[in-house]
Amino acid sequence: MSISLRNYWEKVHDVQDTKAREYLILHYTYLVKYIVDRMMINLPAHIERDDMVSYGIIGLIDAIEKYDMNAGVKFETYAPLRIQGAIKDALRALDWVPRSLRQKAKKLEKAYEKIEIEFGRKATDEEIVSYLDIELNEFYELLSQLSYATILSLDESFEDHEGDAPTLMDMVKNNEENNLGKEIEQNEEKHILAQAIDELLEKEKMVVALYYFEELTLKEIGKIMNLSESRISQIHTKAIFHLRGKLNRTL
Repeated sequence: MSISLRNYWEKVHDVQDTKAREYLILHYTYLVKYIVDRMMINLPAHIERDDMVSYGIIGLIDAIEKYDMNAGVKFETYAPLRIQGAIKDALRALDWVPRSLRQKAKKLEKAYEKIEIEFGRKATDEEIVSYLDIELNEFYELLSQLSYATILSLDESFEDHEGDAPTLMDMVKNNEENNLGKEIEQNEEKHILAQAIDELLEKEKMVVALYYFEELTLKEIGKIMNLSESRISQIHTKAIFHLRGKLNRTL
């Protein structure tokens, strides 16, 4: 962190300087725009980019107010989770995923969970199709429709988990609290998640790694894997349902 930038942080945290706060918001707005551009690719056309940026700015302001510059974590690492969280909270409040689609998503998740419990392995497309009593082309169409819904999947709690239910994102990203008990619990959860990811098909593992860890867009992943964006979207959706089905059974 440059000396001049550190001075702004000190003014914000020590004397609540409004102008210094405004400077930091403007300086880090590029983080909001980057995250919004990445998320917009997976959202329906009626979601406005300007609205998304506004939601992200709220998360950025929250991050600036809560950031500890002496904690040893770069703000560029700390802020994105706050920004994404604010955007996703706003999307949930809008309830932009139709109830019928939510019901289909729940039914598909149950299908994966039931079949994989029964056979002790990953469910095949054919088994899911048979369970749902639909045609294979209908199944792929359903995966495409559900791609919008799964953008929030890593932040949704697992059902039937008492207390503060964990989310996939909780296990993927580092928690900011340095509590030994929590750290041990998170390590166990991350191990379970790693096992679940390892059980995915190679294409599914690659999409999960590139999207959530390398933070590429589905379009960028498609270019790398030489597949269409819609096909990458289907692979991503299947991976999410496999993971949620697996972890619902384990946690």
